[in-house]
Amino acid sequence: MQRGAGQVKVRRVYDDPGADDGTRVLVDRLWPRGLARTRARVDEWPKALTPSTELRRWYHGPDGEYDEFCRRYESELAEPPAAEALSRLRALAAEGPVTLLTAAKDPAVSHTSVLVRLLAR
Repeated sequence: MQRGAGQVKVRRVYDDPGADDGTRVLVDRLWPRGLARTRARVDEWPKALTPSTELRRWYHGPDGEYDEFCRRYESELAEPPAAEALSRLRALAAEGPVTLLTAAKDPAVSHTSVLVRLLAR
C-alpha cells in the first residue's frame, strides 16, 4: 500500500522493501510482531514521533474515534521531543524519498495519515 505526499510514502512494514523507498522510517512505537529486523530494513525508528501508549490504547478501546485521535495526536506532535522528531522527518523528506513504515492493517485510519498530512503542509 502506498500513499503519497510529495516524497513521502506509506507502506506496511511487512511488505518487501521497494527500490524507490528511500529512507525507511518505522513510525510505530512497538516493533512489529514476528518480523526480523534484517528483513524490515528500517533506517530510522524515532519512537518520539509515535502516538503515546495512552493515546494508542484509547484509540483502540471502546471510546476511540478517529477524528478525535487525529486531534490528540497532532497535539502530542507539537510537544518536544515529538516536534523535534517531526522536524527531522521533514528534513529527511526534503532530501529525498521517505517511506513511513507501519504494522497498521489500515494505514489510512492510523497515525501515518496524520504524519503524511503534516509533512505535506
